[in-house]
Amino acid sequence: MSFFRSINPWNGETLQEYPPTTPAAVEQALALAEHCFDSWRSQSSLEKSYLFHQLAQLLRARKEELARLISLEVGKVISESRAEIDKCALVCDFYAERVDEFLAPESILLPDQTKAKVIFQPLGIILGVMPWNFPFWQVFRFAVPTLIAGNVGLLKHASNVPQCALTIQQLFEEVGFPPGCFQSLLLDGPSATALLDDPRIKGVSLTGSEKAGATVAAAAGKNLKKSLLELGGSDPFIVLADADLPLAASTAVKARMVNFGQSCIAAKRFIIEEPVYDAFVDLFLQELEKLKPGSPLDEHASYACMARPDLAAELYQQVRETVALGARVLTGGKAPEPGSACFEPTVLENIPKGSPAYSDELFGPVASLFKVASFQEAIALANATEYGLGASIWTANLSLGAELAAQVESGAVFLNAQVASHPMLPFGGIKKSGYGRELSKQGILEFVNQKTIYLG
Repeated sequence: MSFFRSINPWNGETLQEYPPTTPAAVEQALALAEHCFDSWRSQSSLEKSYLFHQLAQLLRARKEELARLISLEVGKVISESRAEIDKCALVCDFYAERVDEFLAPESILLPDQTKAKVIFQPLGIILGVMPWNFPFWQVFRFAVPTLIAGNVGLLKHASNVPQCALTIQQLFEEVGFPPGCFQSLLLDGPSATALLDDPRIKGVSLTGSEKAGATVAAAAGKNLKKSLLELGGSDPFIVLADADLPLAASTAVKARMVNFGQSCIAAKRFIIEEPVYDAFVDLFLQELEKLKPGSPLDEHASYACMARPDLAAELYQQVRETVALGARVLTGGKAPEPGSACFEPTVLENIPKGSPAYSDELFGPVASLFKVASFQEAIALANATEYGLGASIWTANLSLGAELAAQVESGAVFLNAQVASHPMLPFGGIKKSGYGRELSKQGILEFVNQKTIYLG
């Protein structure tokens, strides 16, 4: 039997081991979820909202304990782990306060003066396949709108965060969500994908890699089930010549180093107009130098380590291949120690086409710098990737910025700000960054039947 191991990536210590969920237990979970859906879908929005407000309170009350769990299991520094729990509480309150507004029937008046309306009804059991990099936030981003709409959820979390997965289910149960409303299953990828063959599963939401997304989408398509994919990104950070350079550079470092670079919406490709390229690079390197390394539980650390040693090794391989093709290392670039998840922040320039850093996703603390002659060239380079999740444009000319934002091929563009997710903003990508939207009103409508009723 292959156990799910919770391993501290900072020191390699095994924290806990758990056996996988057995086929009998999976069947029991499906039966319980189906039974729960019959009653949960009929509970009033007031009752659902109360439970989510209670869940938000519990998250805040146990923030230190939960943040410590995140930091120990994925190597995230404790300050970022606390912020992650706060964000989970925020999304609970956000939907609890707006569920009636978002799910209110929509009236339609036809030209012949007859009427119709659209109502929103839950689908049933929705499977969530979630990643390790934000082990609480990614789950809550999926679960809160899905459940408050009247669905029930099953979670297949990443294999390296079993403690987070089981703790999240316990939190739902502790505040009084009915048994079966939200359950965590410890399964490998193929076992989770096979669940989509079960007619009781009505849809799937996956956040993860392009490969995982393609596998799950194929299984969902085969079974004619709704799927939502939030995949990778090679997000551009465009700096025009008239930008506020000190602010752009300091934000650029934050945008690249968030979660030690292990974020789908972390800025990865920095595209700078030639007149300010050298000045921006100097400021960027100065800001990067200010960051303090330390252990995940170090209150003053800016970063610690990656989530697993194999991830550090894979990232270094991408850097090595890029340098071998002609890129220049401005700082960092050293190989991680064998078996270590620690990685030196790295900055690359003169990056050639066809190299991993040119358009692939580098999921870790590696910044790719590009010099361009014009904003037209900046947009062309920004779009020269198969991904399209988020982008950032820096300019003092907001009308030009808005015009360029419309030309960038991505799910979101932030002007003079770091790309970030927020409950009020629809979140998702295009191209190989996925499809569908999470958060905001759009997020709650992904897994409902938008039913038309004609009132003839």
